[in-house]
Amino acid sequence: MTTTIAGISGLKERVGDHLGYSDYVEITQEQVNTFADATGDHQWIHVDPERAKAESPFGGPIAHGYLTLSLGPMLAPQIMRVEGIKMGVNYGCEKVRFPAPVPVGSKVRLGAELTGVDDIPGGAQVAMTFTFEVEGAPKPSCVASILFRYYE
Repeated sequence: MTTTIAGISGLKERVGDHLGYSDYVEITQEQVNTFADATGDHQWIHVDPERAKAESPFGGPIAHGYLTLSLGPMLAPQIMRVEGIKMGVNYGCEKVRFPAPVPVGSKVRLGAELTGVDDIPGGAQVAMTFTFEVEGAPKPSCVASILFRYYE
């Protein structure tokens, strides 16, 4: 279920709130290979399933950490929508960690917590914690402090 937030004042009211979770999405080998082609990162733990099964400590190929992080723009709109603004932009990341792998074939979802809102000229800078989880895994695969800017 998508949480609808009414403008910057609504964002300020939700600081400290966990806003919910996205649906799970499956990570495919084709998706990993396409990401490798786009980034030039063809490390065998990602793109060589047979070698990854035989030699990696993960028992098979895993998604790139940045592939996991890049799912944020696709999954975040399932969690929240800000209305009453002219524009919102991704302003960057403060801290990103990849505590656990995302095995190819697994399912990942995003959880989001609104952690801060600061006024800027014409709008607000919003801090969120994005936590990517693999279905059934004991710890998250990616935890990132993300910044957005929303303008009224």
